[in-house]
Amino acid sequence: MRSKIFKFLEKRQQCSDCLAHQNQVASESVHGAELAAKQLRARCDVCVEQNQVCECDQISEHAKNVTDVVDHEANSSFAHAVINMIGMLIGLGQLSVPYALENAGWSSIFLLIGLGIVCAYSTLLLGKCLDKNANSRTYTDIGHRAFGNKGRIIVATFVYVEIFMTLVSYTISLHDNIITVFSGAQLNLPWAKLSTSQLLTIFAVLVAVPSLWLRNLSSISFLSFGGILMSGVIFTSVASTAIFGVVKANHKIPFLQLHKIPAISGLYIFGYAGHIVFPNLYVAMKDPSKFKKVTIVSFTIVTILYSVLAFMGAKLFGPEVNPQITLSMPPHFIATKIALWATVLTPITKYALEFAPLAIQLENNYFPSKLSPKTKTFLRGLVGSCLLLLILALALSVPYFEHVLGLTGSLLSVAVCVIFPCAFYIKICWGQISRPVLAMNLSFIGCAAFLGVLGTVSSSKMLIQSLKGT
Repeated sequence: MRSKIFKFLEKRQQCSDCLAHQNQVASESVHGAELAAKQLRARCDVCVEQNQVCECDQISEHAKNVTDVVDHEANSSFAHAVINMIGMLIGLGQLSVPYALENAGWSSIFLLIGLGIVCAYSTLLLGKCLDKNANSRTYTDIGHRAFGNKGRIIVATFVYVEIFMTLVSYTISLHDNIITVFSGAQLNLPWAKLSTSQLLTIFAVLVAVPSLWLRNLSSISFLSFGGILMSGVIFTSVASTAIFGVVKANHKIPFLQLHKIPAISGLYIFGYAGHIVFPNLYVAMKDPSKFKKVTIVSFTIVTILYSVLAFMGAKLFGPEVNPQITLSMPPHFIATKIALWATVLTPITKYALEFAPLAIQLENNYFPSKLSPKTKTFLRGLVGSCLLLLILALALSVPYFEHVLGLTGSLLSVAVCVIFPCAFYIKICWGQISRPVLAMNLSFIGCAAFLGVLGTVSSSKMLIQSLKGT
């Protein structure tokens, strides 16, 4: 789509005498394409009067094609965008925030809220970077625009590894919860030395494989809605545990345990990880001007839910709270069974949306342009299926949820969510940034890097200790 727009703009420049305002290029929005077409039609008379060969009719027809393409791809409404953004944000974060709050102390809630505000701000920066260059469509495109090919490579490495580790964390969660759902079940394959929990996890992942073949973000939005629904079910189930007095919320939460903040910060930042998909959501919106509203609404809802659930879980279960809140709930309670099922279904709704950025990059940069849409869909589905099987193997080999999640947040998410967006904005919009804004963004980068290093070291040590203990 964007390549068509730029071919169109190149043709505009060839008719320079006709187009007095060459610098006012059409944006990638439907309105921009239509406006360019109107300008060209209005200037055809000038070409005739000056006895010049006019290509305006061809260009106008090309503008119409651009409009059609944009209208076809930019089909995500405000509601779709909110659903997709909340669906990307919420998930594993809500399972781990009670554990994080209990270990770090109740005052660490300010860290959670602060990270939410900073991550919402960095999301808006991504939108501003996209506004500056109509050729940028994805997170890695913004990295290339800011820092060239080396920037694209570095950013792409972080993005793809974060996607991979996020899906590993989801699969670990699936493994931990599914055996509780099917407690008492016994599965045995003579030719495979696998436990019942491992076999159940394999079957569940295979069920999710077809979702990786979906191509359109609007089609995937129903999976996001399913993820949001499952999150609501988990929240309600935990709340019902307190409401019906199944567990008394009488545990005292410590004020602050400073030595645990580095490891816990990774869990908090991971709860807001989703920036790799946000540029795609922006491009897919019918009205990108509403992206700011989408961001504010989505992050506000998610932060409120995280905060309430964190206090609720910590008060209910105290020091015994599990890194996944569903595994702390009383097994005999009906709400626990519902919550466990919701936790098992959540990863299945996440695989396709998490895989979307990688799939888009595969189609745009690695698949031959001559391939038909059906062939591209088949290839992306095949790559996604193979990748998911690799993720499954790693998740079954390193089943330490809190350590893997914390390491992913500290090592990868802090860069993708805070450091890179601020750096992109500073580089791309350098001449338009005031000194206070520049200082603020630099401080965000410095604080995020400091927190990321401490969290990475702490989480790595605990993961190594757990591996040695097995």
